[in-house]
Amino acid sequence: MLNRRQIVQRHNPIIQKIESLSPLSIGNREFGFSCDFTGLQTFPEVYETPLGTQSNWGWHYTGRPNLYSEKDIVYQSYDTYGRHVKYPMKPEGKEEAYHWLRQNPHRLQLGRVSFRFITKNNQVVQPAEITEIDQKLDLWTGIVESKFVVEGVPVQVKTACHSEHDAIAVQVSSSLLKEKRIQVFSLFPAPDITHNSWSKAVQPDWSHNERHKTDDQMISDKSVLFTRKMDQDQYFVRWNWNQGSLEHTGVHEYTLIGDGNSDTLEFTVSYALKEPSSVMPQEVFESSRSYWRAFWQNGAAVDFSECTDPRAMELERRVVLSQYLTAIHSGGSLPPQETGYMYNSWFGKFHLEMHWWHGAHFPIWGRREYLEKGLEWYLHILPQARELAESQGYAGARWPKMVGIDGKQSPSPVAPGLIWQQPHPMALAEMCYQVHPTEGFLEHFQSIVFEAADFMVSYAHWDEKKEAYVLGPPLIPAQECHYIYESINPPYELEYWKYGLEIAMDWAKRLNIPENPLWSKVANSLAKPRDEEGVYLAHENCLNTFTEKNHDHPSMLGALGILPGTLVDPEIMRNTLYKVKDVWDWESAWGWDFPMCAMTAARLGERELAIDFLLMEATKNTYLANGHNYQRPGLTAYLPGNGGLLTAVAMMICGWKNGTDRSCPGFPQDDRWKVKWEGLHSVL
Repeated sequence: MLNRRQIVQRHNPIIQKIESLSPLSIGNREFGFSCDFTGLQTFPEVYETPLGTQSNWGWHYTGRPNLYSEKDIVYQSYDTYGRHVKYPMKPEGKEEAYHWLRQNPHRLQLGRVSFRFITKNNQVVQPAEITEIDQKLDLWTGIVESKFVVEGVPVQVKTACHSEHDAIAVQVSSSLLKEKRIQVFSLFPAPDITHNSWSKAVQPDWSHNERHKTDDQMISDKSVLFTRKMDQDQYFVRWNWNQGSLEHTGVHEYTLIGDGNSDTLEFTVSYALKEPSSVMPQEVFESSRSYWRAFWQNGAAVDFSECTDPRAMELERRVVLSQYLTAIHSGGSLPPQETGYMYNSWFGKFHLEMHWWHGAHFPIWGRREYLEKGLEWYLHILPQARELAESQGYAGARWPKMVGIDGKQSPSPVAPGLIWQQPHPMALAEMCYQVHPTEGFLEHFQSIVFEAADFMVSYAHWDEKKEAYVLGPPLIPAQECHYIYESINPPYELEYWKYGLEIAMDWAKRLNIPENPLWSKVANSLAKPRDEEGVYLAHENCLNTFTEKNHDHPSMLGALGILPGTLVDPEIMRNTLYKVKDVWDWESAWGWDFPMCAMTAARLGERELAIDFLLMEATKNTYLANGHNYQRPGLTAYLPGNGGLLTAVAMMICGWKNGTDRSCPGFPQDDRWKVKWEGLHSVL
């Protein structure tokens, strides 16, 4: 038995200065709260990463829902083997409707909770004036403990999130409270996205007070209910506290000031679509302790402490922190956005082609329930997916790419042309089934598997000359730098099409129901990926794959790595892997590309190379002090990298379906890598 608590706690994040990229986060899968070194959101101006308070239920439509619809934008028509299929790719004179649909619905920043520290001469303390910063996130309990000194006086803060209620609890201890020199205030931002570029719309809007309304109702002398209204949307925030009184200090600002009789202040802040129930601080702290203790004691665990490779402890740190972060941000009832609940990326929407990277690790790490919850959402949006397929002349259900809670595709210069999100729910559902096979699970999720497969065979085109089914054009591969009108047969998408259709066939057999005969016909007759000079191309028409197009995702490698590679030649893929290693522009890659390459190397028996890819020194493969996968300014948290890391490590330790080696096939077989583990499942 591994000493799980020891493994986890040796990687507790410790912050001893202002880490502008690394706020810590707490949460419960449906809600997240990020804090600075004070344990609250006191100094957002010194943090490059926004300090967010977000949820899966908090969404907003500027103006009203359906202010614009797909009928209000221009669609671009692309020839599709003799017929025209329309995609919303460009504004073309309909900019207002186009951008509104991209931005709405968007995830709300629910509010800021901050300290205000007062100097002896009644001035507001600035961040540079605070000394002796010593903050720790105890991963075993989920409690953030923050210590610092204000004008020579120590302050101690504990912050935690309830596991079932979207509520935080805070306990403050300092003699400054007796001097009324610590205040706590809540400030609510305007709800709208104010910029058409998502990378410039990540910060909340604090300037348009007229765009929203905050009503307050005192429930008792130590409890208040705020009703937040914006256009046709609203939500509620409840404060409970143990001492002091609340003052209305701004249009959307309320300040809690202690009564000066105690050096301890405790309070909770609860958020909900309907009036939140009252939750006391000690209940929140105990809930956090119980939840995280159970989380770490169940599921899988990995121990690298006996490895002598100097990179081993850093890998273990990334593994531990990635489990914590994905549990908060990626295991809820909706597919997550790339930045989880940290802040809005791509207008707060989620990208369904990233769902596999966020969630595939959950079942193989023994936590399938974290993924199953998100799969339910595909059943919810099935009518919209059917409508999308039908509007383009296809059968079945076509999943959108960039989407909000409403399930409707967003116009975009890229998103509508991607297809690799299509088999994701099939693969994810199969992973859950493999670790816990029940007929009830098959019956419950069969529609998302079968109707996705019906779209896939409808989308594939029979090419008489090739005597094979082809994919595209129009198509944009996972490597998004290719043109929609010229891309055909990208290797990863071809292999994924076959893989997904085979899952549908397996499910029909398990349920003893007839399968669509086209599933096997298309799966067994797909074109083979094209190679030139012994390496696979990005797609059939891309002869400059490794010269002009050697940037973004090297997604051709996914055909053997993420997937079993039944359509590819292993030696050609080996050549491709080494070619990618030598010539790829890694500054343009993304966080999940590194674990993807590691998985390909592992399946090819290239153990040293698998480790090298997984821990490559590259900007986009940076893991910050808080565990988040850094990408670039404006995208300082990228959870697909964290999830991909966990999936790759599981594969490298426990192997894959039909693989012969279940004893660390992705790690060098020498004394440098003595990996201990328990509870992992092999990857499909």
